[in-house]
Amino acid sequence: MKLGVVAIALCSAVLSCAAASAKQAPPPPPYEGAYQPQGLDEIGMWREDDESERELVASNLLIRDENLTAYVTKVLCDTIGTDRCKSVRVYILREPTFNASMSPNGTMRVLSGLFLRVHDEAELGAVLGHEFGHFEKRHGVERFKSARSGSDMLAWGAVLASIAPTYDTRRSYQNLQLSVYGNFFRFKRNQEREADILGIGYLNHSPLPPQGATRVWKNVMAEIDASVRAKGLSKPNFNAIAFTASHPPEAERAAYLEELAQPDASSRNDESERYRQSLQQWLPIFLNDQVKLNDFGASEYLIQSLAERGWTAWLWNARGELYRGRGNPRDLVNASEFYSKAIGLDPNLAEAYRGLGLSLLKTGHAAEGQNALRKYLQLNPNAADARLIAMMVPKEVTTK
Repeated sequence: MKLGVVAIALCSAVLSCAAASAKQAPPPPPYEGAYQPQGLDEIGMWREDDESERELVASNLLIRDENLTAYVTKVLCDTIGTDRCKSVRVYILREPTFNASMSPNGTMRVLSGLFLRVHDEAELGAVLGHEFGHFEKRHGVERFKSARSGSDMLAWGAVLASIAPTYDTRRSYQNLQLSVYGNFFRFKRNQEREADILGIGYLNHSPLPPQGATRVWKNVMAEIDASVRAKGLSKPNFNAIAFTASHPPEAERAAYLEELAQPDASSRNDESERYRQSLQQWLPIFLNDQVKLNDFGASEYLIQSLAERGWTAWLWNARGELYRGRGNPRDLVNASEFYSKAIGLDPNLAEAYRGLGLSLLKTGHAAEGQNALRKYLQLNPNAADARLIAMMVPKEVTTK
């Protein structure tokens, strides 16, 4: 089976690369320069990607912040090298999920949810380098060709099965389906492993500590665990592989990335402070988007993770929004406390007065809640909800 042979060959190549270096990933291959599409398949994919990029430039989700885009591009260049970086165009989308991707034509999409889940340039570079690894190995084209080979095989199998429609024939065709689908998903998982190994190789030869790569997946596992615990679900098995999984298990990735990182590079500066300063304007907005996802456990974990380097007014405010959104009586009491702490750090944070006022009103503290809402309107008289909030605040009566 052609698809199976390709998958097995790739698996062997990836595993041999890992085995060839007992505790360190191999160095990146020599840079071959800008790649041009070859053949009808690749030319067609490039044209589709070009059209998709045109739509991306006009998208309402695109964050048009030149400073933020330049900063993320710099982290990518520090990770993979200046020569490789020249072939990439970075776009940042306001989408509160953990993901980034790269198209064969050089378009890199970074979703805003990623910035809440990495805490320094080493972790960000690990994700960006992994995606560039897919690009450099042209995994997108390989996946397309593998999927087409598998679908062609199933189509011919269906034709042959229709000639002799017996029970044994149907069972054989079902076995063929399982084999083709299984090989395709295994093929994708092995591509992910290859991109992981190439990405850690970039980091090993960069100014950043490669240990950031394993921290990314440890953070992901901790977030998933916090999310399911808050929902009352059973603890996930991070070593399990689903039949249709397109990525290796999180625990496996964290383990081999830690082993492949250059040990003496752990003392390098991860540039966590520069990361935080560069994202200072946007992190409150991204965190507000996360809170609106209504995933209490994940959002609480992310807030606590960001606060490990010190609580800020906007972190306390976000935590207040999270608890007020869940809305249990005890949550409203906690939310009032969190908003008060935000105001203590920043007395001009209008949003904190709004949240405090609404929380106090719901817990029966009408006078205090109305005073907080008045302060909110005083600090932000042109707020979108100013008229609505004003209806909750009776006009103060003045006596002569």
